[in-house]
Amino acid sequence: MKTAELIDRLAANPAPVRSAANTLGFGVASGALVSFAMMVIWLGFRPDLADAAGTWGYWLKFFYPLALAAIALRSAARLARPGTSGRAGWEFLPLVFVAAAAAAQWMNTPDAQHWHLLMGKSSSACPWRIVALSLPLLLGTFWAMRRLAPTRPVLAGAAAGVFAGAAGAWIYAFACTETSAVFLAVWYTAGIALTGLLGALLGRWALRW
Repeated sequence: MKTAELIDRLAANPAPVRSAANTLGFGVASGALVSFAMMVIWLGFRPDLADAAGTWGYWLKFFYPLALAAIALRSAARLARPGTSGRAGWEFLPLVFVAAAAAAQWMNTPDAQHWHLLMGKSSSACPWRIVALSLPLLLGTFWAMRRLAPTRPVLAGAAAGVFAGAAGAWIYAFACTETSAVFLAVWYTAGIALTGLLGALLGRWALRW
């Protein structure tokens, strides 16, 4: 069969192709549902959620990982396709904002309370809970990215990991009772960074094609 004939036959019977947005959206949504169910079954909602929603600390904890997840997902979506750049240009803006809030809280709090601001009641568990809740999101994102042919697997995996970590941290915020901006800047960020590192390590192998 000549090349021209083969092209004509393929063009005459095109196979349905799922768009990149649909593929990534399905993977992310599936992972998010599993992660949220894990949080509810494993940790449950914080008992004072309605009261906490009236404090600035809760909303900082709510929007910081959510904003970071949105930025990282945009980068992951770009890196999932060949020949595109993953740079969003403002990746660190949420971290800068929460670091400034933490610094302000630290400077305006008596020295005797600094240890509690930093460690809270759950510092030893917080990053690992975030990583655990992020795993379904990371798997869902990887599943989608493998179908979109990323050409830089380590960087793509890191972006997927940061997205999954930030989205997992956002889900964890519904269960976490910590209120300190300092705690948020250190331990939530640590959980997100660990998941980003895990994504980079796994991406080197799992996203290669």
